[in-house]
Amino acid sequence: MVSEAGTKLHTEQYNWAGNLRYAAAELREPATVADLQDLVAAAPKLRALGSRHSFNRIADTPGVLVSLEHLAPAIDVDPASMTVTVSGGTRYGTLAAELQRQGYALHNLASLPHISVAGAVATATHGSGDRNGNLATAVAGLEIVTADGGILTARRGDAGFDGMVVNLGALGVVSSLTLDIEPTFAVSQTVFEDLDWDRVLENFDDVTSSAYSVSLFTDWSGDRIAQAWLKSRAAADPEAEPKQTAFFGGSPATEPRHPIAGVPGTTCTQQFGVPGPWSDRLAHFRMEFTPSKGDELQSEYLVPREHAVDAIQAMRRLSHLVTPLLLVSEVRTMAADSLWLSPNYHTDGIGLHLTWRQDQPAVEAVLPVIEAELAPFGARPHWGKLFDGDAASLAPLYPRFADFKALAERLDPEGKFRNSFLDRAVFGS
Repeated sequence: MVSEAGTKLHTEQYNWAGNLRYAAAELREPATVADLQDLVAAAPKLRALGSRHSFNRIADTPGVLVSLEHLAPAIDVDPASMTVTVSGGTRYGTLAAELQRQGYALHNLASLPHISVAGAVATATHGSGDRNGNLATAVAGLEIVTADGGILTARRGDAGFDGMVVNLGALGVVSSLTLDIEPTFAVSQTVFEDLDWDRVLENFDDVTSSAYSVSLFTDWSGDRIAQAWLKSRAAADPEAEPKQTAFFGGSPATEPRHPIAGVPGTTCTQQFGVPGPWSDRLAHFRMEFTPSKGDELQSEYLVPREHAVDAIQAMRRLSHLVTPLLLVSEVRTMAADSLWLSPNYHTDGIGLHLTWRQDQPAVEAVLPVIEAELAPFGARPHWGKLFDGDAASLAPLYPRFADFKALAERLDPEGKFRNSFLDRAVFGS
């Protein structure tokens, strides 16, 4: 049922995976920023809802959920500053296609182009590459509708800006973002299969630096890695590039591959080293298909690069607990940044991503074991995925944690944007 002012009244609103139902009975979809300001000012409790591709209650609220999907994308390229300004609810796939049309590019994309820009940035969702910061590092400016309905504008270099970017939705509703762009570039993607774990770990830096972006897919059992996906910036003359016939014990795939065994690769981006636009290669999945598998859960832990091999070995030792619950796991890398709540704050890192079968009680039972095993390596959980830690365990991992809390309390003194997730993971003792 739809009422006035773009309001949908629902008794059941679920996330993408279907593993949780949001507590809010009301979802509002404003058509303009002015409408959004009015909604935020009037609501006692409110949270912004992105593409729903989170697996915990970070977006939940007992009050009003607000979606920006009905706001115009408002994609505005500024060639002089090499930036693009875009509405927060815009999907990365939509933005990427328009940038490519105009001859520009973002530095990276996440696995799924279906996620919203504001939601991905707010949780430090990342993409991959030794020299690539997560998606939030491209943010040069943002506009936030604050608790009183006003608009706060901030630019890179402003006081507190590095605390506003990865914001967990705790500061307000991000109505638009300004992102760094660069000239468009071509990418080729090659998949190798059946790599040797020992060779990969002995040469880990060489493995992850062998392409612009490298992903390793495994179930953590045995002595072989199922797949390696290499995304390389294509040469001006692709025919002049030598074709790789082996990669640390692995051989090139002979048909399109999906990260999950037994799932057809037709939903994935072009492989076999065929060059094409960055917008059609940097993500793992195609925009025109339903993303990945909805009947799954996800967790991820970001570990400082210096502990990469030890953390991977720790995960392999947990195979007897982890493998039976997994669809697949992915290992990726990312560069350090200065964003206060980024899991890569001041440290290059690796991501240990876990795509689980949808058995939430079993997954939640094993998360404390994983976190205890990874604790010596300073592992930080992905904010939008399932994890067990609370504010007491997370605060020591983030040098600016207290500063973020103070910023949130200053911008939202009445706790309009607070919810059970933030109370547990940020504001708890």
